[in-house]
Formats: sequence, structure tokens, C-alpha cells
Amino acid sequence: QGQLVASGGGSVQNGGTLRLSCAASGVIESHYCLGWFRQTPGEEREGVAALYILGGITTYTDSVKGRFTISLDNAKNTLYLQMSNLKPEDTAVYYCAAVSVVTSAMCFPGVDASYWGQGTQVNVSS
Repeated sequence: QGQLVASGGGSVQNGGTLRLSCAASGVIESHYCLGWFRQTPGEEREGVAALYILGGITTYTDSVKGRFTISLDNAKNTLYLQMSNLKPEDTAVYYCAAVSVVTSAMCFPGVDASYWGQGTQVNVSS
């Protein structure tokens, strides 16, 4: 049974940086896809970044490419989302998630997840 606990949200100004963390258990195995999602009020949840553990393959939604980096510290069983050059439109509740997949092609931002962490709020002011 997977468990995820997200942390690290906060408030920053336009252009600032934040790092989100997600302590994970039960999902740090080679065939798992780990990801970050975000959601704003009245909008559907959006996949932001994904990481396929076998090979460390990462993918991003276009709006965050070059600004966000997803990574995994295996020793700490912790998933990260390093966010740089933040913009007001990045304001959202961010969630970490995990799902078991067969191949890396099935690991992408927005993939249907089986396990979810609680959300952490990110606010970016202009």
C-alpha cells in the first residue's frame, strides 16, 4: 500500500523559487511512475511532471519545461519538485501521486494515479 506525504508549499513573488517534497513509501519500486499535479479552484487537476523510476525518465507539461525539475532521492524515499522562475499562473494546490505502470511510455504528466498525497499550497504573487 502506497503512502505519500507532500510538503514545502508557500508564498513567493514572481520569479521566485520553491522546492516541494513528497515522502513516499510502498511506491519506490522500478515499475512505478511518480508525478506532481496541480489544481486551482474550479479547474481540473493538471499533470505537471512525471518520473519513471526505472531509468529515471522524466517528462513535463509544456508550461513548466525549463522551469521545473522532478527528481527522486532513493536513499530518502523522497520525490521533489524544484520550481524556478515561478509565475502567478503557477499558483495552485500541488499534489504528488504514484501509479504502477508497465513501460515508461505509460508514465507522463496527468497519468491516472493510484496513490495520492495531500495537497500543498503554492502562491505566487505578481
